[in-house]
Amino acid sequence: MSSNRDNELWKEAAVVEEKSSRFLKANGGRRKAPFYKIMQGMPIAVDAFRYGTIPGVTAYFLTHAHSDHYTNLSSTWESGPIYCSQGTANLIIHMLSVDCKWVHPLPMDVPTVIPNTNGVQVTLIEANHCPGSSLFFFEGLQTVDAGDSCAKSPFIGSSKIFRYLHCGDFRASPRHVLHPAVKGKLIDHVYLDTTYLDPKYTFPPQPLVISACAEFAHKMVKHKEVDIHPLVVVGTYSIGKERIFALLLTVPLLVAIARALKTKIYCDARKAAILRCQEDPELNALLTSKPMDSIVHLVPLGMITSDGLKTYLDRFKGSYTKIIGFRPTGWTFSQTAGADQLPSVSCTLARTQQKNFTCADLRPSGKPTSTLQIIPVPYSEHSSFYELTCFAMSFDWVKMIATVNVGSQTSRGKMARWFSKWEAERKKRDATTVVPHRHPDYW
Repeated sequence: MSSNRDNELWKEAAVVEEKSSRFLKANGGRRKAPFYKIMQGMPIAVDAFRYGTIPGVTAYFLTHAHSDHYTNLSSTWESGPIYCSQGTANLIIHMLSVDCKWVHPLPMDVPTVIPNTNGVQVTLIEANHCPGSSLFFFEGLQTVDAGDSCAKSPFIGSSKIFRYLHCGDFRASPRHVLHPAVKGKLIDHVYLDTTYLDPKYTFPPQPLVISACAEFAHKMVKHKEVDIHPLVVVGTYSIGKERIFALLLTVPLLVAIARALKTKIYCDARKAAILRCQEDPELNALLTSKPMDSIVHLVPLGMITSDGLKTYLDRFKGSYTKIIGFRPTGWTFSQTAGADQLPSVSCTLARTQQKNFTCADLRPSGKPTSTLQIIPVPYSEHSSFYELTCFAMSFDWVKMIATVNVGSQTSRGKMARWFSKWEAERKKRDATTVVPHRHPDYW
């Protein structure tokens, strides 16, 4: 990202994003796609639906069904085939009314040749973001300068095989770098989810948070006092079509709590239809449309307030006498005051590696009562700064390309400095050695 060529590409992308609506109208109403939406030398675009029909692109990929990734994708789509996971395919057909003739679900973990791409093959890898979310590992020749960028690749027509790992939105884990498609290979471009590429984002590993919530719920229910009948509710975004997909983020948490309590999950019919799009047998078996058949309810996030939970509990007078509300958010875990904002890579790895998170770390907010508790949950579906660092230090790559927070030169510069730090540290280590981890699901 520090080369003159890369700087020019970013300047070009910034100019395109700043174009006025008048310019767009004169340009046929289509916004030009920035270079990082197109796989270099390949006729492939990822999460680029807002740009319409992109010159030279014959395959459009969707990492997951969140609105900032599928913007402008609708029933009128006719720009080309869409490739994604089965769960994501079900969602965009069900919720966005995309004509199924355009939607081509691909299997997970299986290399698949993409039609009309001159032999490029792709492997879908679980992204740990939400059900159906995928990383894309592309492998193939550079054969075409697709897209709107003026820059031309010098490798078009060469015999060199290029490997790109597009991360979409993801929560990095050892499984990603240990995946058969990735392990031991040199990755030319890593299109990185840089949502939390800043040392201040130090939240704990999601699997530990999920386990802690399940244990907390189990203790509250198992050790209930006589005549105390608790109801557990989990909040999720659910406002309108654009945010309804966000309820998928809480699925792992919901399932873990339901397992711990040996109960079903109640939610309304609309949410249930979204959840069933994942074709997950365990999840489908847990869902119920009868609130009295379950002590775990999925409710709108806005309801997880003292007044909201009191009102909800009143609906079940005589059945439930206490309510415990889990409020998942990535913003409840803050860095220790005075912590180093510019740590070295080695210090980052050493300082964070052994941190744990248990149910003892969950603290009720506000003023809990004998009948009501609200539990803020540091629940992030994106990688923490530590996880991003572990990820970058665990495999061999040539270039990192930021895909989030790229709107300003200042932000891009900060991220580029971290990429440079990672690259310098990798030169001191074996680039193919995975950072030691406590579990395949987290470092």
